Parts: sequence; structure tokens; C-alpha cells
Amino acid sequence: MNEVKIPNYRWVVCALIFFATTVNYLDRSVISLLKSHLTKEFNWNDGDYANIEIAFKIAYSLGLLGVGRIIDHLGTKKGYLLSTFFWSIAAVCHGFVSSTFGFGVVRAALGVSEAGNFPAAIKAVAEWFPKKERAMATGIFNSGANIGAIVAPLTVPFIAVFWGWRWAFILTGAIGFIWIVLWLIFYEIPSRQKRLTVAEFNYINADEEQLPSDHQPQQLSWLKLLSYRQTWAFSIGKLLTDPIWWFYLFWLPDFLESQYKITGTAIALPVALVYTLSVFGSVLGGYIPKRLMERNWPAFRARKTSMLFYAIAVVPIVFAQVLGGVNMWLAVFIIGLAAAAHQAWSANIFTTVSDMFPKSAVGSVTGIGGMFGSVGGVLLSLLVQKSLFIHYRAINQIETAYYIMFVVCGSAYILAWVIMHFMIPRLKPIKF
Repeated sequence: MNEVKIPNYRWVVCALIFFATTVNYLDRSVISLLKSHLTKEFNWNDGDYANIEIAFKIAYSLGLLGVGRIIDHLGTKKGYLLSTFFWSIAAVCHGFVSSTFGFGVVRAALGVSEAGNFPAAIKAVAEWFPKKERAMATGIFNSGANIGAIVAPLTVPFIAVFWGWRWAFILTGAIGFIWIVLWLIFYEIPSRQKRLTVAEFNYINADEEQLPSDHQPQQLSWLKLLSYRQTWAFSIGKLLTDPIWWFYLFWLPDFLESQYKITGTAIALPVALVYTLSVFGSVLGGYIPKRLMERNWPAFRARKTSMLFYAIAVVPIVFAQVLGGVNMWLAVFIIGLAAAAHQAWSANIFTTVSDMFPKSAVGSVTGIGGMFGSVGGVLLSLLVQKSLFIHYRAINQIETAYYIMFVVCGSAYILAWVIMHFMIPRLKPIKF
């Protein structure tokens, strides 16, 4: 008997989420590539730039705490659309700012509105993919973060040179409105999607636990969700590792300028290479656990084993400056490897939420964990980067500050994995 071929409309949905994530990261990374332009125009020092970064992160943290709840209430279609609409408005508004305080305001607006992307994306993946494909789908859409970070250095410096820094914000921010049109045309939840076949619908839901027909999904309070070890394991993992990605996103151009005197459009290629490597890491991050599950590994064991491998792969970043002393491109490659490992880790830590919680709570739990990750980014900026970078730049030893940061990067994932392992040694799905 011939095997029934399953249609692939779910991958159209994945492509839409990938596009949104690309735009999300493009909009948030523009400012790091314009740091030199804005420093000259507004007389910033590292403290001013860090404060603007902190404004974004605090707003992002607060947004994540509430937006996951809102998306669980409104549904993926409306929630994702509203989030993208408001962050696109905020991104465009950067081009009309005329003061440092104004940048703090628009960055905060961007942060609170961009917070909707990952809770909505993870919820959409939980709705549209069977468990064995969720890490793969998450890895693919999460690679949009890298594509956004690649597109930014290949376009933003050139727009700034030819048309000015204001147009760099306006043009990139406007792309979100194109996505909104596509989302309205092509997206609907599986039970209402007319383009979805019965065969694919059954495939998507094949590994879901069958609940009684009269079962009504329960929406729990934040306090109740925080009473579960599973919520805390995910949140602590995000708290320790999300700040490392923030560090790459906001400080990589400055590292290249400070360490190797690369400025302007010359920075495009090395930054793009780092994020190109990240794309491979993101997709591979979902592929490995999928292959393990196809060999009959339990989902959670496959996920955690893969995450341990990715955590170890970050460690060589400690030697980035040593290798960079031989050749700058060796430092770029080792940072790219660490960024790729982060994205692989990220694809799997996100997927643990849909492994452990029912779909009705995925947005809320993702938002809580994302909030912890963003708080970690704020703490890293306040307690480490802000004082650290100002001090060492003042005494002309900025390379020491970066060495300390690379040690932090290399150890964060191992620590996160150990804590998560002891908090949830075995998968115990939550039922309510």
C-alpha cells in the first residue's frame, strides 16, 4: 500500500512566522549599526547608549509579561497582527526623533510592541505542528532573527550613507506593513483554515493527547503558572541565556570598531557572516532532536541532549580575542559559532514550553519566560556592561571588558542547562 502524502500548508504558516521574526530583528538591530552616526549627532557615550538599550529591554520585559496573556485571549491571528502593527509604527517613529530622551521613548515603544512576536510565534507553531516537528519549525522561524541581523548590516549603513540615518529607520520599519497584508490573506488557525486538508489536520494533531469532547481549556493566572517547576525551569533558562544574544545584537558592531577599527559600510561583511552562521545553527538546532525522535528517543530526552551539545558549543567564544589576535576573521568565526549555538539552543528551549504545557497556556508561559530573559538582559546591561564598558574604555583597555563578557557568554549555557536538568529531570506535562 502506498503511503498517503501529507500536504504542507503548515510550512506556509512557518514561512509567515519566519518573515515576521526577520522584520522583528531587523527593526531592533538598526540602532546598533547607526551607533557611530547617532553618537556624533547626539554626543552619546557608552552610558547613554546603554540607557537607551535598557529602556528597550525594560519595556520588552513588561510587554512580554502581558502580551502572552493577551495573545492567549485574542488568539494568534489578531494578537500577532496587532503586535506587528504597533512595532512597525514605533520603528518608523525612530526616524523623527531629535533628542536622546526621544530615542529612549521610541525604543521603549518598540520594546513593548515587539514583545508579541515570540509568544505569538510559539503559539502558532504549537497549533500548526506535531510535537516531532515543532523544534524544526521553531528553528526555521527563529532563523529569521539571524536573517534580520544579516539584512541590517547589508542595507542600513548604505541607506545611512546615501539618504541619512532617519531613512534607515523609516524604510526598515515600513516592511512590517507588507507582512500584515500577507498575514491577513494566508493565516487562520487549523480548525478554520479552508486551505488545510483533512489529512494534514489529522497529521498535525496525531500526537496530541485526546481530551473529552466537552473539555474546555482553562486559562490560569500568572501566579498559578508560576507555581509549576516547569515554568521556572524555562524562565531561568531564558534569564541566563537571552542576555547573551542581546549582547551580540547590540554590541557586536562596537566590538569590531573598538578592537579592529572597522567602521561604516566595512562592518557589513563581518556582522553578516556572524548571523549567516547563526542561520545554520538555528535550523540544525531543530533538525537534531527531530532525527533523535525519529529513532524513538522520547521528545524531552532528545531535546535536553541536543541542548547540552549546543551549550558546550558556545564555550570556545572564551578564546575569541586570542584567535582574533592572529586574524580578525577567526574571532568573527568563533563568535558566529557561539551565535549559531545560541540559536540552536533557543529553538529547543522554546519548544519545551509546548512539550510541557497545553496549547491554551503556551503564549502565557512563553511570555513569562521571555520576560525573565529580558530582565536578564537589563541586569547584564546595568550591572556588567554599563559600568564595565565605561570604566575600561576610559582607561583605554576596552579589550579587557570584552574578554570578561566573552567569559560570561561561554559559561551561561552550561549553567542554564544544569539548573534546568535538576529542576525537570523528566518530562511531566501539565494538565489543567
